[in-house]
Amino acid sequence: MAEQKSLSRGPGPGGPGRHGYRKPKDLRGTLSKLMRYLGRYKALLGLVVVLLVVSSACTVGGSYLIKPLINDYILPGDFSGLARMLAFMAAVYVTGAVCSYSYARIMVHVSQNAVAKIRTDLFDRMQSLPLKFFDTHTHGELMSRYTNDIDTISEALNNSFASLISCSLNFVGTIAMMLVLSPVLTLITFGALAVMLVVVKVIGGRSRRYFAAQQAALGTVNGYIEEMIEGQKVIKVFNHEAAAKADFRERNEAYRQAATRAQAYGGAMMPAMGNLSYINYAITCCVGGILAIRSGDLGGLAAFLQYTRQVSQPITQISQQVNVILSAVAGAERVFEVMEAQPEIDEGSVRLVRVTEDHTGNLTEAAYDTGAWAWKRPDGTLTPLRGDVRFDHVVFGYDERKIVLHDISLFAKPGQKIAFVGSTGAGKTTITSLINRFYEIQSGTITYDGIDVRDIEKASLRRSLGVVLQDTHLFTGTVADNIRYGRLDATDEEVEAAARLAGADTFIRHLPHGYQTILSGDGGNLSQGERQLLNIARAACANPPVLILDEATSSIDTRTEKLIEKGMDRLMAGRTVFVIAHRLSTVRNAKAIMVLEQGRIIERGDHDDLIDQHGRYYQLYTGQAELA
Repeated sequence: MAEQKSLSRGPGPGGPGRHGYRKPKDLRGTLSKLMRYLGRYKALLGLVVVLLVVSSACTVGGSYLIKPLINDYILPGDFSGLARMLAFMAAVYVTGAVCSYSYARIMVHVSQNAVAKIRTDLFDRMQSLPLKFFDTHTHGELMSRYTNDIDTISEALNNSFASLISCSLNFVGTIAMMLVLSPVLTLITFGALAVMLVVVKVIGGRSRRYFAAQQAALGTVNGYIEEMIEGQKVIKVFNHEAAAKADFRERNEAYRQAATRAQAYGGAMMPAMGNLSYINYAITCCVGGILAIRSGDLGGLAAFLQYTRQVSQPITQISQQVNVILSAVAGAERVFEVMEAQPEIDEGSVRLVRVTEDHTGNLTEAAYDTGAWAWKRPDGTLTPLRGDVRFDHVVFGYDERKIVLHDISLFAKPGQKIAFVGSTGAGKTTITSLINRFYEIQSGTITYDGIDVRDIEKASLRRSLGVVLQDTHLFTGTVADNIRYGRLDATDEEVEAAARLAGADTFIRHLPHGYQTILSGDGGNLSQGERQLLNIARAACANPPVLILDEATSSIDTRTEKLIEKGMDRLMAGRTVFVIAHRLSTVRNAKAIMVLEQGRIIERGDHDDLIDQHGRYYQLYTGQAELA
């Protein structure tokens, strides 16, 4: 029902005040982390610095060559010397162009490798985060880390860092050469630069603020679009199209206004700087002309005027690149927040291992698939994996201030079927999630074959459990691959056997390419029932001793449910099974039925016992109360 929640939520991912683009909190720290990724390529970055210096030297030095070109060759009429000088200038500018092209290509290589590593580290960290993290972050919000945030990092690493260094070198070199040519005219230029800096500060400050608002609004629009695409079925079921369009128009209008202001100020920078540059150029021409007449240094004046035209460009570009870098650092900060999130804690030391059993019943660890498993303690002791699960006075809350389960005690012996019934929010699914250690309990103990689950490695614990969820999820790939997701080393024969066990083999063979049919879009070309059958087959392929069925047949019609009943019985045979079901007919044969309300077990017993009690279960079974 996540889609329904998203329809009425406030500003989405990236919205103002939540996780949108903003001024970095820790500029130096975040830059340091980014530099660690770039630091893997020290040799290439050293070459980039050399090329940047050479490129800037060629740019600045090429303009200075105008002075001897005019004074030494054009005015004296030395045309052969002029030709040589022009060839030398061409060589200087070509060298600068080659260096610029080279460092740009190297930076693309370095930045894309660094961004790929960031993306990989981000994805790897997400795989280690607990479910609680995903409960508190929307899909759109997390996706924005991979799209908006990493895109801005890529843009900054591709161009902005190198461009910032290049512009700084050009600016310093230009000022130095202007001082060499004419200190008097340089003072005029300094006055113009002071005005330019004020303009950059005013326009640039507002521009950064509005660009931040634009990025925040963009994150909101992107998050909303993603949620609406995911929730199209819910939107159409409840005739929510008009409201969805109205909400989108509101968000889109906010983005338009923010983008308009951002682009208006961003676009004003270049014209403002250009006009100030022209004013400075005109004043310099007038004063410089007078000085040149007195000194006869026309070449020096021409070179100085060239520098005058160049000096404002680095300032404008530096201001623009600083905006890009600040946005990239803000995006990187969001990415690193996820990377630094507390991973799922696993202090377990008991491992699941394959074993063989000799004629005396002694267990020995095996290096091959024997079909038998055991728990291996740190001291080497082997305990057979049987599927004995016990809760002893368990108390749990997703938030410690709000307890969800109160003093839950129950046991399931190997091969027993335990059922949970109760209203929505009673805590049924929460109990099964605790067996997997998706969440940590506040007090009490949960044991598995006599071992506290906190002492078992989570990977081993979850390997021993098979789960069929109410909400199916199929991955892009073949039908066989989706079934094999339960056990990646399963053979084709084992995959087909699992499908037959779940009752899915018949419909699979009627697909265009059978088990090799490609599924995409979460299995959109299958019915909900067929998708659930594949979900059950996936659990059967895992062949676990403990099976958790969370509304496993809720999406299957009664006729299909009867067709797979024998297969489900075979699947559950010899296994400890926890069943959560709305259809009470599916739990009649359970060894024990737990009736939950508000996180407490209020009734327990088999079907006949509970009917005789004439309590809550009796009301649910006879239809006197609703099982919501």
